[in-house]
Amino acid sequence: MKCSWTLDKDSTGVLTVEVEGEIWEKAQKKTFSKLKSGLNIKGFRKGQIPDQMAKKYIGTDHICAAAVDEVANEALQEGIKEFKLDLVARPALDVKEINKDKAVLDFTCTVSPEVKLGDYKAIRVKKPEVEVTEEEIDNEVKRIQDRYADWVIREDEEPAQIGDQVTIDFVGEKDGVPFEGGAGNDYPLVLGSNTFIPGFEDQLVGVKAGEEKDIEVTFPENYQAPDLAGQAVIFKVKVHDVKYKELPEINDELIANLKREGVETVEQYKEEAKKELLSHKEQEAEKKFTDEVLAQVVDGAIVDIPAVMIDNEVDRMYQQFEQRMQSSGFTAKQFLEATHQTEADIKEQMRNEAANRVKTTLVLEAVANAEDFKIDEAAIDEQYKLMSDMYQMPVEQIEAIIVPENIEYDLKQQKAIDYLKETAQSE
Repeated sequence: MKCSWTLDKDSTGVLTVEVEGEIWEKAQKKTFSKLKSGLNIKGFRKGQIPDQMAKKYIGTDHICAAAVDEVANEALQEGIKEFKLDLVARPALDVKEINKDKAVLDFTCTVSPEVKLGDYKAIRVKKPEVEVTEEEIDNEVKRIQDRYADWVIREDEEPAQIGDQVTIDFVGEKDGVPFEGGAGNDYPLVLGSNTFIPGFEDQLVGVKAGEEKDIEVTFPENYQAPDLAGQAVIFKVKVHDVKYKELPEINDELIANLKREGVETVEQYKEEAKKELLSHKEQEAEKKFTDEVLAQVVDGAIVDIPAVMIDNEVDRMYQQFEQRMQSSGFTAKQFLEATHQTEADIKEQMRNEAANRVKTTLVLEAVANAEDFKIDEAAIDEQYKLMSDMYQMPVEQIEAIIVPENIEYDLKQQKAIDYLKETAQSE
């Protein structure tokens, strides 16, 4: 086979493969045999038709055209191997020339784009320092205090305050007509929680048990129900009771309610809280540092991303979105109906993030290649073992699902990230 590759624009080019000689002859013979076996000619039993007669019925042009299917994939793989092409989409085949002597096939291929890296070794990013204050530790203790608080009914004449819980019935009306989804009974609402639309809770400050009140509010312009967005409405509210939060005393007995091993006193809880806060802040700082390093490296690189790569990433992101919805007890369809959106709307919102993800991946791959990172077999085996432990599956089963090349690719990506972070912190 003779192959040639011409790269055009947008990372798209034409791979031309000329198939002739023994390979093309065998393809025609195999194709003829298949076509002949399906012939029905009066006076001959199926499969017993002489070759010469069969060829007259089938025709050389038909045999050649059908024989392309026999060699197309092999021809494509030959060209990919010779020019080390990294395809990112299924190629389109065009038969440029065909006869009994040869077939010339044109494959229009979209390949992974060239990445022009910036001076990524010169990037310097300072990792944020973290600390935990006494105030933050005290707030953690207060959260425990709040968790075990009791709601106590206020006396009839005591008005509701911010932080109080009011139990209410309410009916929303627009132009005097109740609207769908605007009513509730015995609803416990904590004032200041911002659970309801802006202005609703503020107007309940000062109400008393047994009181009825009309509350005038305007829905936000971006409210999910189009018929209510930006509209002024009235909620007719009846207050059943008003409760305030009675906090327990902060002592060892309160901490014992947590039933945490090794944490039985307030001081022990504060120590644990400090460790957890510090760990959380360090993780956040590490993520912020990593994101900043990658952002600068990616911004400094030039790459023309084919639209198909972004489309594929959008599709992956949408599948992840569907899985998140399902794990939350909903379907994507229910979410779309509730928010008055279409699948196309959601995908369009994902497009910028998808483009950034694709570019980041391509840039990391380019860094790994530039630094000639190698992944040994032991590292791949270790990754398989980690995945086996994580998913509680035999290594052999995971190997059947994930090929070593994918493991190697992911490890190279991580190695590139680690290298860039280390370089960014160097003096």
